[in-house]
Amino acid sequence: YDFVIVGGGTAGSVLASRLTENSNVSVLVLEAGPTVFGVLEAQVPFFSQQIASLDTPYSWNYSTTPQVGANGSVFPYLGVRAKIDGLVYSRGAASDFDRYAELTGDDGWSWDAMLPYFLKVCASIWSFFLCPIIHPGRKMPAVHGTQGPIDVSIEGYAWSEFESHVVQTTTELPNDFPLNKDYNSGKPLGIGWFQYTIGNGQRSSSADYLNSTVLARPNLHVLLHAQVSRLVNPTTSSKPLAFGGVQFQFKKSLYVANATKEIILSAGSVGSPSILQHSGVGDGAALTKLDIPVVRHLPSVGQNASEHPFMTIKWAVNSNQTVASLLENPVLYDAAYSEWNISHTGPFVDGGAGSLVGWLRLPADSPAFNAHGDPSPGPDAPHIELLFQPSSLDIFAPDTQGHFVSIGVAIVSPISRGSVTITSNDPFAPPNIDPALYSEDFDALAMVEGVRLALKYVTAPNWAGYLGAPVVDLASMSDAELFDYVRGNALLAYHLVGTAGMSPKGASYGVGIWLPFGMKYCHIVDEVFE
Repeated sequence: YDFVIVGGGTAGSVLASRLTENSNVSVLVLEAGPTVFGVLEAQVPFFSQQIASLDTPYSWNYSTTPQVGANGSVFPYLGVRAKIDGLVYSRGAASDFDRYAELTGDDGWSWDAMLPYFLKVCASIWSFFLCPIIHPGRKMPAVHGTQGPIDVSIEGYAWSEFESHVVQTTTELPNDFPLNKDYNSGKPLGIGWFQYTIGNGQRSSSADYLNSTVLARPNLHVLLHAQVSRLVNPTTSSKPLAFGGVQFQFKKSLYVANATKEIILSAGSVGSPSILQHSGVGDGAALTKLDIPVVRHLPSVGQNASEHPFMTIKWAVNSNQTVASLLENPVLYDAAYSEWNISHTGPFVDGGAGSLVGWLRLPADSPAFNAHGDPSPGPDAPHIELLFQPSSLDIFAPDTQGHFVSIGVAIVSPISRGSVTITSNDPFAPPNIDPALYSEDFDALAMVEGVRLALKYVTAPNWAGYLGAPVVDLASMSDAELFDYVRGNALLAYHLVGTAGMSPKGASYGVGIWLPFGMKYCHIVDEVFE
């Protein structure tokens, strides 16, 4: 093959589609998992949390190492994205991309340079029917495409009673929580409507790039259940280093696929650095201890892992208009399921993360800044994400019985850095996944501030009479008590990135820009390099 793509997820499927537009190019995609075409749990937005659970054929079912900063907690780790993730479409702040450009010395990463590609990817529906009429003022058309393969919309179903309280707070506390009609404009700060990769009431993802028309191309082969073990046939006698092929396991037998032009690594934040290390690219001393021949000493491989700390705050409510009304009532659940099957409308087009989201900065006088400074790329970039959910927002456990609402708090500018490292020379053994949650106090201090902001949100007058007692009385805790609480009740947002981080040529950190330092014909194309 001209190109061998390792991983058919968010980036790999897009590249396979684009490359094979040229009929003179041959492409092989090696995907370790099964297809999700026709899998109901992957199609129905409401089931996004159900499929994102353990013990399914669609996830790796890893676990993290014990997290010292989170009182030794061990977390499940799925290791998947586009097929079963939570459907939210979020670009980030313009300053995030401008910092990428500054870091790499490549203006192609700047917001202005990237925006045309964002427009090309998406077809902004904004409703499954007449959303501009039903939901006026929730979009900025100039920053959204119309012809791309990925559908982007705001909610096709709203829990309107809860949503009205969230929105009204932006008028009652506008200085703290201003309304932002489109957080994907490059200026995300404020409270706004979630944008989901949902179209026609069902999931839209990068898998849509590999539709039946694309899969019918004679120059594209996609092999499922093919787990890559390592890159092979290195040309160590020349500089830069090049690998000639990819070893993979299929039906318990090992095979090699040769690439005449490029190998493209798109195996994710866990898979890509693991494959590189098993190929002899990584920390030389660590590889030698595992009896893996060192092909290129590159100690940054697998390092710099960054994860978003997460936690939830829950309240009972004086209302039965919550997600529990479906989960605890088989008649309503079956009716909603039937409605989705007939028309792809109703509660089952709810994407699972809620209708509204907040992107906020820490207060200027936050103690988190005292020792650590401001890690954000600029004043328009958030430190905190608030997720407003008409349920108890338990991802890996059933909802608490009864009617609850919650605010999820995520730190989106963490400074803790962990690692993904292999543990043996068996390429199919699970690696050590260590997000180093709360290893830096800044992240826990920021979470304390995030909790305080969430608690302040529900002090707006409109919540009176609707909101009941909190499940945990966080408001009465001191900052020191809350600092200990967030460590002891930590969760992950499952957004691991950075394990083969971008860096300019010659830097003492990172792996490189797309191409690992000292290598050719091998590109890294997914979230490992963020």
